[in-house]
Amino acid sequence: MPRPSLKALFRNFDDYDGPLDRKIAKALRNNAKKVVTFSDCCGRPGEPGC
Repeated sequence: MPRPSLKALFRNFDDYDGPLDRKIAKALRNNAKKVVTFSDCCGRPGEPGC
């Protein structure tokens, strides 16, 4: 799996269909999972923050 880029992160955030508060919550949760597991991906490609 290729390393994530900042451009992909914003594209996922923009493309994800949902209200802004849900997008922000998913982005925070997915990034927290990446930090905790020392991973480049949260395991949910296409979601905000992944």
